Amino acid sequence: MPSYLEVSMEIAREAGALLVTYFDRNIGYEYKAAHDLITAADRASEALVVERLRSYFPSHAIVGEETGAYAGASDYRWYVDPLDGTTNFAHGFPVFNVTLALERAGELITGVIYDPTRQEMFAAERGSGAWLNQRRIRVSRVEKIEESLLATGFPNWRRHQDINVHFFHQAAMLSHGVRRAGAAALDLAYVACGRLDGYWEFGLNPWDVAAGVLLTREAGGSVTTMRGAAFDLRAPHILATNGRIHAELETLFAEVFAGRYRVPLPTVSAAEG
Repeated sequence: MPSYLEVSMEIAREAGALLVTYFDRNIGYEYKAAHDLITAADRASEALVVERLRSYFPSHAIVGEETGAYAGASDYRWYVDPLDGTTNFAHGFPVFNVTLALERAGELITGVIYDPTRQEMFAAERGSGAWLNQRRIRVSRVEKIEESLLATGFPNWRRHQDINVHFFHQAAMLSHGVRRAGAAALDLAYVACGRLDGYWEFGLNPWDVAAGVLLTREAGGSVTTMRGAAFDLRAPHILATNGRIHAELETLFAEVFAGRYRVPLPTVSAAEG
């Protein structure tokens, strides 16, 4: 029997190849809710992943984005996002991935994030480090926010309730910039491999972050809530960094939560020239 990690990578590659066939056909999309898209590729990829996992591990529980939970009798639970970055995918923007993670008795033990457009497989096992295409990866060594490149995300739905623009503005003004690529798992993978120095977001689901959390930790990074509390998969927000800028970002975000801004938001008239 192959290892959990080997099975995860095999399934992720197969699902990624399937996604690419849909991507090349420029398929349409539907709405799950206002501004929240789903495509036939999401459904086909999840069906493939679930079928493969059930064939290998019939007693394991599976939690998937599109079809919910499949009951399992063991302490093992898989978190599956068959297409992370659906809005990008639907618009032909090539930033999306397949991500799977395995939890045993509440502890993440395996995680993979596969980007099929770049053929990049990010993989981690608890206690064994993090890897990109068989190359060991580590978080960056950036020491200060002002020297960092950060990332965040904004929700596709309930956007009228989103407060992240306040955090975005402060972080963008104090760093080299904040990227918003639209695929949470890849943002976390990029923190793990040092392409980004930090990432935060509100309102994510367990399948969005499970693999990326393990990757970041195994690559030497830190993961908490934005308030610095211990992170679990159902936390209201996430902060993942290289560890070196973590405390500084926590302090900055605490100020924003309290309504204090180091850099005032500009008025519209200030841009009129």
